[in-house]
Amino acid sequence: MADFDVIAMGAGHNSLTTCGYLAKAGKKVLLLERHDYAGGGAATQQILTPGYHHDLHSSVHIMIQANPLITNDELDLFKKYGMDYKYSDVPHATIFADQSVLMTYKDLDKTCEGMAKISQRDADAYRRFVELGQSMLPMVMPGMYKPQPPLGALMAMLDSSEEGRVMMDMMQRSSMDIINTWFTHDKIKMHIARAVSENLQLPDELGTGMGTVMFTALMHTYGVAQPWGGSGKLSESMVRAIEATGGEIRYNSEIKRILVSGGKAKGVELTTGEKIMARDAVIGSMHPHKIRQFVDGVSEPVLKRAENASLAAFSLFVSHYDLREPVQFRTAEKDVEKAIMLTLCQHESMADMQRDFDALKRGELTDMMFSAGNDESKTDPTRVPKGAGMWHSTGFAPFNLLEGGSSRWDDIREAYGEERQKQQGKFVSNLNSDNIIAHKFYTPLDLERNSPNSMVEGDVHGVAPYFYQSVGHRPTPDLGQFKVPGIDSLYLVGPSMPPAGGVVGAGRAAAMVMFEDLGMDFDSTFQTGESKSKNTVKARTQAPDDGAVRLFD
Repeated sequence: MADFDVIAMGAGHNSLTTCGYLAKAGKKVLLLERHDYAGGGAATQQILTPGYHHDLHSSVHIMIQANPLITNDELDLFKKYGMDYKYSDVPHATIFADQSVLMTYKDLDKTCEGMAKISQRDADAYRRFVELGQSMLPMVMPGMYKPQPPLGALMAMLDSSEEGRVMMDMMQRSSMDIINTWFTHDKIKMHIARAVSENLQLPDELGTGMGTVMFTALMHTYGVAQPWGGSGKLSESMVRAIEATGGEIRYNSEIKRILVSGGKAKGVELTTGEKIMARDAVIGSMHPHKIRQFVDGVSEPVLKRAENASLAAFSLFVSHYDLREPVQFRTAEKDVEKAIMLTLCQHESMADMQRDFDALKRGELTDMMFSAGNDESKTDPTRVPKGAGMWHSTGFAPFNLLEGGSSRWDDIREAYGEERQKQQGKFVSNLNSDNIIAHKFYTPLDLERNSPNSMVEGDVHGVAPYFYQSVGHRPTPDLGQFKVPGIDSLYLVGPSMPPAGGVVGAGRAAAMVMFEDLGMDFDSTFQTGESKSKNTVKARTQAPDDGAVRLFD
């Protein structure tokens, strides 16, 4: 006899989101997590010195800001369970090799003023570029957090209007094509290209262009945020919400197989041999490449297409430092300390930057690849002991090295981390032995080891954000509706699923699919109509005078 209505494999933020909706609607849920903590890609841990709280994967929350999970506080995370975001008026900044700085303020006018000091022409173009993106947001954002349409159906709809055809054009171009069309100055080009490559996309990769205009518009419309206390505070609030509504999370519990009988998912078997049955459904946080490992009875064509889902061309090398005192930047521009996304750019030109991206494709390491990093304690002192500092940086790196493949990372982890530290020292004056208490480096191989069922080959966003792997075709046309064909009552969540990887709250769309299949009314349960305006994070209900739709002050 089943003890639970729904069993979830993994307690990443997407599993937590889906189960949070089900639990609030009265379903008895169980989440089984192989680690001793919840959150997956949205987790904060004291990995080195007690009192220093580091984000293991995602640190910046961008796409989730427009999700009704947040704007309508549908799971009471803000009202009841301790969730709180810190916003900055500087979503993104770049420090260049000459210590000059280019700032993206949330205020578009202020951003353009700074760009005009470099290029008035590009500042004017940037304003038009952002306004174009903001005009598209009302067409895009309302559908982002719902089940996605098939790619062909979306293209047909877009092709029926002039505005839609502009979007189609951008969707199929590369980011670099769009950037070169709109802008002329290399510093402005590099600043924008680095921001959109946050999605682990090569600037010259076809089918990534839409991200350029949308990412830029999002920063000026919804803002960029981090939870107070670290990225994992989002997951921790979801855990409290689930447990308060009768759900259960078991840690150090690894699933060996999903039990299927008569073409229906019935439960799970743990690596210990224990079997746990579910009355209604099983949720699998599985990368498409891993379905064969966990599920029997899936047709071979479905499995082959899943295993052919494309991964990002590169991954991340992550550095964590516990510091005796906060970092000191060499630049005189103090606003960089407020930047939620801070880029350290050694490149002198776009040509230099593109050469390093090309090296990534070949599996080569360079000593010029830029880093993103900051001392998060400067804006959130709760992250460290009083008076101390921290440094958290990420840099692009290939999973499979040209010489030695992925296994070579274990041999060069420390040496490469020290080289990155030396390069970052060109921007930070006290990232040195006098200030460093402890450090830890994570290679692309370590990222896969930490999340083997969702971050295959260190792709923290699951699968690549290419045009042919978008909307209802992400990760494949078979799996884009959060289901596995031929297996009833089995649902998929995780970074590989629509609409995108990262902290998006995509588990909301999976919950909507499950509600419909289980004969439950999602809209009435969570009052998703336009009339609902109570919002813990102060969403606007009317567009401002410039016509852009903005949710946050």
